[in-house]
Amino acid sequence: MAEAEERETGSLEESTDESEEEESEEEPKLKYERLSNGVTEILQKDAASCMTVHDKFLALGTHYGKVYLLDVQGNITQKFDVSCVKINQISLDESGEHMGVCSEDGKVQVFGLYSGEEFHETFDCPIKIIAVHPHFLRSSCKQFVTGGKKLLLFERSWMSRWKSSVLHEGEGNIRSVKWRGHLIAWANNMGVKIFDVTSKQRITNVPRDDVSLRPDMYPCSLCWKDSVTLIVGWGTSVKICSVKERHAGEMRDLPSRYVEIVSQFETEFYISGLAPLWDQLVVLSYVKEVSEKTESEYCARPRLDIIQPLSETCEEISSDALTVRGFQENECRDYHLEHSEGESLFYIVSPRDVVVAKERDQDDHIDWLLEKKKYEEALMAAEISQKNIKRHKILDIGLAYINHLVEKGEYDAAARKCQKILGKNAALWEYEVYKFKEIGQLKAISPYLPRGDPVLKPLIYEMTLHEFLESDYEGFATLIREWPGDLYNNSVIVQAVRGHLKKDSQNRTLLKTLAELYTYDKNYSSALEIYLTLRHKDAFQLIHKHNLFSSIKDKIVLLMDFDSEKAVDMLLDNEDKISIKKVVEELEDRPELQHVALEICQQRNFVEETVYLLSRMGNSRSALKMITQELQDVDKAIEFAKEQDDGELWEDLILYSIDKPPFITGLLNNIGTHVDPILLIHRIKEGMEIPNLRDSLVKILQDYNLQILLREGCKKILVADSLSLLKKMHRTQMKGVLVDEENICESCLSPVLPSDAAKPFSVVVFHCRHMFHKECLPVPSMSSPAQFCNICSAKHRGPGSAILEMKK
Repeated sequence: MAEAEERETGSLEESTDESEEEESEEEPKLKYERLSNGVTEILQKDAASCMTVHDKFLALGTHYGKVYLLDVQGNITQKFDVSCVKINQISLDESGEHMGVCSEDGKVQVFGLYSGEEFHETFDCPIKIIAVHPHFLRSSCKQFVTGGKKLLLFERSWMSRWKSSVLHEGEGNIRSVKWRGHLIAWANNMGVKIFDVTSKQRITNVPRDDVSLRPDMYPCSLCWKDSVTLIVGWGTSVKICSVKERHAGEMRDLPSRYVEIVSQFETEFYISGLAPLWDQLVVLSYVKEVSEKTESEYCARPRLDIIQPLSETCEEISSDALTVRGFQENECRDYHLEHSEGESLFYIVSPRDVVVAKERDQDDHIDWLLEKKKYEEALMAAEISQKNIKRHKILDIGLAYINHLVEKGEYDAAARKCQKILGKNAALWEYEVYKFKEIGQLKAISPYLPRGDPVLKPLIYEMTLHEFLESDYEGFATLIREWPGDLYNNSVIVQAVRGHLKKDSQNRTLLKTLAELYTYDKNYSSALEIYLTLRHKDAFQLIHKHNLFSSIKDKIVLLMDFDSEKAVDMLLDNEDKISIKKVVEELEDRPELQHVALEICQQRNFVEETVYLLSRMGNSRSALKMITQELQDVDKAIEFAKEQDDGELWEDLILYSIDKPPFITGLLNNIGTHVDPILLIHRIKEGMEIPNLRDSLVKILQDYNLQILLREGCKKILVADSLSLLKKMHRTQMKGVLVDEENICESCLSPVLPSDAAKPFSVVVFHCRHMFHKECLPVPSMSSPAQFCNICSAKHRGPGSAILEMKK
């Protein structure tokens, strides 16, 4: 009904020939709906003439003299047949228990809706208005006024009789009256008056501005904003009047109160009704426009405006054109604006329609934002007012916002909003992820997928990784690094990576990522192998972190080739896990790498390790020098010389020890089995005191004697073994060898035995079981009469002489 989004419960039966104005970007202040149910039924057969509003119910008067009580949905609760002609006015007290009604035939009724008290009177002229005292329920306030040609005040006396008094007459019909507290305001043909019931004084007269307008066609609209502020609308003029108290010194013969016009301004259209809205005004306007085609005047849709009064002008806040039924036939006097102060409800009453205008609440504000596709603002408004909104849910708005961003192609923004909107709802996350998959935008949402509380199904993460693996190896690697390994099935992803490596086996990104996947799967050995192949710095970190020293014993060369400094540091720091001996063995074929290990040991003064490395590198003399000079350990020096079994090394040791009695003693005790002791003894200076010399010499003699005994024993064993083996060989060679049709000549590869046994043949069989036709063997020469197997003799000389010659 309004340009700015009317919401109505019934369908519009009539439409205007004029085109709707373009929809404004400014949000409307009010929303509208048609009062239906019983009202629709009433106005199909009758026409509305007036209505009054209470917080609890509505009272509607018709042209056929009926008064209906309605609930706020428009359902009929009571019906009163008051007259057979038009009901001009209905008045209710503040309690809603007493009602006054007047009609065009002069009838006046004031009665209790829930009590038996009642007042009836019929006047000889139409009664246009009636107003009961706001506190009519009280016994002291049994008063009401009526207006026709006169303004009469009715009061019930102590005898329960009603008496009347004339408050005003002589200025035409009384057409509007409003009672608030002790003040009664009314309008006649000349202007607006205010009467103080308490002091029985008329305190002001506000004259009518445009006297050219017929007062019966363009009636005055009165409205009390509060107990001392009266709003007057007449024609196109609006005046805001304030009732004030006079100072005692100013009274004299003047009323105790006076009226000051605090604001006055003109409107664009004719005023049909007024109502306060906080510090603003709601104005119902009657509009006439001129047709461009016929240049004739016609009735346009009425307008409901919200304006901000200023001292001499006003500011329009909003303006809505209303499509009410039959608006083309209505006049200014046919429209009324009634309002419910408690709920800021405004009722636009016309003969064939009643429209309710309401202040838009936060739900309505969100509706408008959503319609304008201002989802960000709608979401913010819902979050701020989540306790007050009833029809909307933050989640629904958020989902609509995500869909809107997706439709616009703003995939990253939509994915980013998922974090805030979906929160910890795993089911919704999975639903949204599948939507992103359908449009091929899993990459966009991947950075925002939850990685804990909630955790989604492994399939969600796996299909995201698969999408990256198909098109973006770097992005895939980033996700593997950032995502915890327990989000997805590691083995599934490993197989997928292996599949891609079959196509691109040297891709460093895929290889490094595969190593990380192996690490998640605790397959550290495979991960380390990849890191070493890639010469990646993470290899050393992986070894330390997971204590993989047992896995690198055969990979020391790789480590040294990759980063010798780090490798040596690691190996030396973990000598208890990988011995230096093992390291040097692995580096045996790489002297340059041994040298790097050696330098580190020397820098750190690792004597034993340095000795070991020097010996492995072939520099035994330097190693021996370090043992004797640095360690000064004769036993270790002798042991080292024994291991090397080098005459020059023994010579160096003897020279070094010749002036050191403890070393000479050690040598005498251990040298006998490796070097002739005489070489040492001859060099000992006469007079040198050598500890335990006698014992050492005795030990040398014992060792020598032992050697002789060992040699003789070995000789006897060798002779016995040789004789035994010779006999065994003789027995073996004396045995026969089976020759049958299946054996072939090793030279011509044909059967050794002829197919015809009657023919003569000659076969040579060697002890190695190779067989030849005699004619296939070379003829032995005079210088070398022995024959050998052609096959075995080509490899090595062995027992290949012929052992059997078969002839026939």
